[in-house]
Formats: sequence, C-alpha cells, structure tokens
Amino acid sequence: MPPPLIPRILLNGRAPAIEELAVFAQVNYGHFTTLQVIERRARGFSLHLQRLVTATRELFGSELDTDRLRAQLSRVIGDAPLSLRISVFSLAFDRAHPERPVAADVLIATRPARAPRSGSLRLKSMTCARVLPHLKHVGMFDVLQLSRQARIEGFDDVLLTTSAGGIAEGSTWNIGFWDGRRVTWPNAPALRGTTLQLIERGLREQGIESVSAPLRLDQLGGFRSAFMLNAGSVGPMIESIDAHALAADDDVLRMLKVAWESQPLELI
Repeated sequence: MPPPLIPRILLNGRAPAIEELAVFAQVNYGHFTTLQVIERRARGFSLHLQRLVTATRELFGSELDTDRLRAQLSRVIGDAPLSLRISVFSLAFDRAHPERPVAADVLIATRPARAPRSGSLRLKSMTCARVLPHLKHVGMFDVLQLSRQARIEGFDDVLLTTSAGGIAEGSTWNIGFWDGRRVTWPNAPALRGTTLQLIERGLREQGIESVSAPLRLDQLGGFRSAFMLNAGSVGPMIESIDAHALAADDDVLRMLKVAWESQPLELI
C-alpha cells in the first residue's frame, strides 16, 4: 500500500513564496480545473488541458505551455489516488492595465482523493447569472453565498437559474435530468463540465440518447430523476428541487457510472 499522501503546493514547479500566494489571494483573478488522479492517469485529462489553454487566452491574452505544465505535474503525482487542482493566474497582472497580455503562472495543489458524496440532495433554486459562466474561474463569492443561504434554509445546496426560471447549474457542479428514455442537459449559460462531456460520450456509445435543451423549473414534472456531476464525481441523485420531489433512482446512477467508467484513463 502506498504511503499516505502529503498535500503539496507548487508554483511554476517550485515551492511558492508567501508574497506570491498573496497575489493569488488578493487579486482573485484567474481560472482553474480540478481532477481525480488514479495511478498517474485521469479521465478526460485532455479536456482539462484544453479548458486551461482556452481560459488562459481569454483571461490573460497569452499561451499556456502545456508541456511545461505536464512536467510540473509529474513532480507531484504518484501511484496513490489524489485530487489535483491546477490554478492559473499571473504575478504580472496589473489592475491598472488589465488589458495588457501577461504571462501565466501555474499553481498546482494536491490533496488526498475525496470520497464520493453520499445520499441524495435537496436543492433550493435561486436566480444567479455568473460572470463568464463558460469559464471555471476563481470568482466564487456569489455562488458560495447562495449555497450558504440555501443551507441556512435547510437545503443541501443551491440550483442556479436565470431570471426567467431557466435551469443552469449547481453551485460547483452540473445537473442532468432523466425522463425514463433519455438524459436532458439544461442549456442555460453554464460551465460545460468535463465529467458531463465524458458521460455524454459514454451514453452515446451505449446507445442512450442525451440532448441539450432549454429547461425551466415549471417543466420538472416531465422528468423522473435528476443527478449532479462534478470533477470526477458521478452523482449523487437529486431528491428534490424546491418542493418538487424526484426519484433517487439507483438504476440511473448505475447507468451513469457505466458511461463514466467506459471512458479511458489518460496518462498525465
């Protein structure tokens, strides 16, 4: 059995200085991706890399060196399962001149692999329009505050919706719906997660239909079940959204896990 994993943090492949971490914390401008690593491999690793490359161009006007990133990752991963977060920011970012292209800095953090979330979830719908929802960015204040409010009110988490009641996403996860025949992904502005993309591919390979379509809260009656997807996490099922009850169907969860596990582990 491998020794217990000691969490590590590297900045550009080395130990960061306190002053450098302070820049990341105080400026709060950047993006990230999170993945679960098994024996130096991860499902959808190429999708994670593409997410980082695309967001770096959009937020910093520069290119991310993926070969250098992979070399840095090789220093912190081993055979033990772990949770890996790759954050991209810039020590050179100037708030007085945010339009200027700047080089990207990469902060890599590891921690022990997390246990799958258990039980089913009760969600509180709340209106929220995330800034640049297609990016996995570090601006989390609004979402975390709404998640906190949902839990204060006795729910497990928040479900973000548009002002017209269109379903978008969870606080840090995607949601899908099952009507007994196919999966529907709400298509309101949201982050299109890597796990969602892999599940979608796996379902297609099994001959199970999935579609992306507008979905409002007043249409929940057309679905049997709903589920959440996060970084490398399939499920749990959704027990209810506001006062609308849904079936926490284990067969649906098994179907999703088969689709997920059919996708190959990619070498990091």
